[in-house]
Amino acid sequence: MRILVLDNYDSFTYNLVYIVRQLGYGAQMDVFRNDKISLEEVANYDKILLSPGPGVPSEAGIMPELLKKYAATKSIFGVCLGHQAI
Repeated sequence: MRILVLDNYDSFTYNLVYIVRQLGYGAQMDVFRNDKISLEEVANYDKILLSPGPGVPSEAGIMPELLKKYAATKSIFGVCLGHQAI
């Protein structure tokens, strides 16, 4: 199982990363800023964690397009801004 953490430019992201690692999933987890990964690359992941961040979801890099493309086929969990986007 591969996990993508989409970092929406918020320092709390790394608190979430720490928790996921403590649960034993750190080896299969990658963190990318919301404008540093393509939609095509997201296909390589099974689960997606959308981090908090400033602003509104529509201005959070690829996050809106990611949700449109993958919401039906991947497990997605959002915190704060990520939850608003969902």
